[in-house]
Amino acid sequence: MRSAELRARQRAAVADGVATRGVFAARAQNAELWDVDGRRYIDFAAGIAVNNTGHRHPRVMAAVDEQARLFTHTCFHVAPYEGYVRLAERLNALAPTGAENRTMLVTTGAEAVENAVKIARAHTGRPGVVAFSGAFHGRTMLGMALTGKVMPYKKNFGPFPAEILHAPFPNAYSGPSLAEAIDGLERLFAADVDPARVAAFIVEPVQGEGGFNIAPAGFLEALREIADRHGILLIADEIQTGMARTGRMFGVEHSGVRPDLVTMAKGLAGGFPLAAVTGRAEVMNAAHAGGLGGTYAGNPLAVAAANAVLDVIEEEGLCERAASVGGRIRARLDAIARCQGMERIGDVRGLGNMVAFELVHDRASKAAAPELTNAVLAEAEKRGLLLISCGTRANVIRILTPLTIGYDTLDEGLDILEASIEAAFSA
Repeated sequence: MRSAELRARQRAAVADGVATRGVFAARAQNAELWDVDGRRYIDFAAGIAVNNTGHRHPRVMAAVDEQARLFTHTCFHVAPYEGYVRLAERLNALAPTGAENRTMLVTTGAEAVENAVKIARAHTGRPGVVAFSGAFHGRTMLGMALTGKVMPYKKNFGPFPAEILHAPFPNAYSGPSLAEAIDGLERLFAADVDPARVAAFIVEPVQGEGGFNIAPAGFLEALREIADRHGILLIADEIQTGMARTGRMFGVEHSGVRPDLVTMAKGLAGGFPLAAVTGRAEVMNAAHAGGLGGTYAGNPLAVAAANAVLDVIEEEGLCERAASVGGRIRARLDAIARCQGMERIGDVRGLGNMVAFELVHDRASKAAAPELTNAVLAEAEKRGLLLISCGTRANVIRILTPLTIGYDTLDEGLDILEASIEAAFSA
């Protein structure tokens, strides 16, 4: 079998630190993927929330094909192009800052985060940044410093950049409470850092790697109030929550809170590498000319894909569809959790089509069950379903289907998921 051959070649050629699953992709379409041995899988991972518009959406592929016939790279700093400008105009209109906006494009989510921090420091003249427990903001040195999860992201890779601090993030299932999280931030200012040294808060409206923990509206409102009181900027990291994933274009919109800067990537370009920072013009323009950018930043093919993705989100009503698909997933998981013998499903949670369930040894202790989590993932893969986990305790299974998934395919995948849970629980 070709999969076995490729696994052997991978072991001999690829660094051990690059962890992978066992499925070698050969082709994919919408919410389905076929491996090199011809086996079909239903994709409940979407490339970690990248393929919001599905694998190879026809509109995206046509836009990339058209751009490839013209040029693939000039470097925007050398010979700019209309597609970049048009995408910036569209993101400026969409970002929920409540102000006139400006945009810069880069290649990865980590780059977007790093540039948001650079811009915040340039605007405020301050060095400090406050992130939150359970956060994930990338694998660069600054990204790891901001990340609030040690394994597998931070272990053995320090020391990390200074002036990065962490405050508690509320967790409705296992704590801390909203009040405790806000109190923790205030205690951070009393004990560890003068708020006058802090340039920005950076927060995910729904934590991705942290376990799909939803930031309560009251928490984001408190961050906005505290930020305004101390002259601090608020950065909404929408890299996983953005581009219609939660039922709104951006996850922060559910709270009504207006951030100063928004980072985005993943679902922005339908599978092509592209990221962006969009924010209030007076903040974004603080950096000097030449201070922002990169050789591949705003690649023409990825930009063409992103403009097509925005068209698809609007024309196919993907915000509404995300809410519908996510509601269907959530209802099925809730029904499974209510069944006898399913008491090790401790919690089901989500926002739009960003749904997860947490596995525990028992609901009373809420003790994490990472081994059971891995067993469910393995059963699902054997049965033809791609799933991924998350959570600081490695015990959360997240579901990130393409927003374009057909309901028949969705129900087939949920049937496989239920069978996989039953098999893992009974083993």
